[in-house]
Amino acid sequence: MAKILIVDDDPQLRQSFARLLSDEGYHVIAASSAEKGLELVKNEFFDLAILDLRLPGMNGIEGFKALKRISPKLPVVIMTAYGSTETAIEATKLGAFDYVLKPFDIPEFLSLIRKGIQAGRLMRSKVVMDAGLELADPESIVGRSRAMQEVYKAIGRVAPTDATVLIRGESGTGKELIARAIYQHSLRSNKPFMVINCVAIPETLLESELFGYEKGAFTGAAHRRIGKIEQANGGTVFLDEIGDMPQSIQAKILRLLQEKSIERLGGGNSIPVDVRIIAATNRDLEQAISEGKFREDLYYRLKVVTLNLPPLRSRKKDIALLAKYFMNIHANQMGLKNTGLTSKAIKTLENYSWPGNVRELSNVIQRGLIFSRGCPISESDILRAISQKNKQEKNKIQKTISESDIPVWVMEALAQEGQDNLFQRLVDKFQALVIGEALKICNGNRSQTAKLLGLSRPTLLSKMEKLGIETKTVVKKN
Repeated sequence: MAKILIVDDDPQLRQSFARLLSDEGYHVIAASSAEKGLELVKNEFFDLAILDLRLPGMNGIEGFKALKRISPKLPVVIMTAYGSTETAIEATKLGAFDYVLKPFDIPEFLSLIRKGIQAGRLMRSKVVMDAGLELADPESIVGRSRAMQEVYKAIGRVAPTDATVLIRGESGTGKELIARAIYQHSLRSNKPFMVINCVAIPETLLESELFGYEKGAFTGAAHRRIGKIEQANGGTVFLDEIGDMPQSIQAKILRLLQEKSIERLGGGNSIPVDVRIIAATNRDLEQAISEGKFREDLYYRLKVVTLNLPPLRSRKKDIALLAKYFMNIHANQMGLKNTGLTSKAIKTLENYSWPGNVRELSNVIQRGLIFSRGCPISESDILRAISQKNKQEKNKIQKTISESDIPVWVMEALAQEGQDNLFQRLVDKFQALVIGEALKICNGNRSQTAKLLGLSRPTLLSKMEKLGIETKTVVKKN
């Protein structure tokens, strides 16, 4: 459960924040002044801090600077009234994760909180290279094959430099983990680490997300906004899936690499920034250049150092090690017993081509752990867990499960005319089925069930109450 510190002198606002964030599954601690907040940060770990700018005694900016001295990687969200926006912008330049204006939109605020906690986790979580299974951490790079040894050597050579790095590899090979390992072993490891997925952000928003904008730059731009590159000043920016970046933005990234400066959207002033760029792609950039989809000059600026990550099919010696590693991780996360894998299961894993690479292996082990129901994961559990979408593997991997009965169930329900609120009742039935099965897997433990389903505990309890699900009844049926 993530722990959030709220620093605000308004008791009503503190109480409202505590209620809102507690309902989302966060552990909230409040302080009425910057001084009290600093004492808490000295003695406790927090995943994120929310800091009001106008405070009695030490003001918000002074409090923010002191917070960052105590905990450099603590994400801090600044709260401010519209009139003090420029001060909030100044705090962002100094390293605040972001700021919100009062009054704020609750869904947007909660989204910002989630992003801030994730950013802090990425900065703090140590990426361990080739750890022993007994010490395995969810943030480990696992592999002892010759190909992976070369990757470790490359990280060691490039991390202490300021060289731009281009990480290439198929989807699911772990490019973000490699980028974070480079960051954490660099001289900028106590500075911000910003991750920008060039595919996940719509093209119309990507430019403003990266470079920020000036007031009046477009309709709705009511105040200046600092972009992620400027926020990361002194640190590292990871541009994931850069091969899919629009060409108009490619030109601005090229300028950043050449001149160490940017321009905000709608602004004419050149703003100096000091950031290290790490980029990653699964695209064939040479082909993209020949097709006119990627700038050749940017390509050569990015590939000062290139790291090529091997696909899992070319490192079969690592598959058994990775499978046991993921067993440890998923069993621990879901609160299940680590029952191990049979020798036939491991052989099946080694004979599969893994088009989804390490990410797909992780998912298969997680599903196999659920299917095995407390027994060692067998060959049939693995076959059942492997995605049926991999049509190329039909001759190698026997299909062991029939098509889902869900479409039949839906069609039967739709055939019954005259039912009121049919859609919602079908949705409720399906939710009840999923929650019930998850409760069985977790032996009725609601906290573990919430984690398995990716829900906060209060959300799960609310759904159980709405759907009339009782833990004892569900587990007893099993």
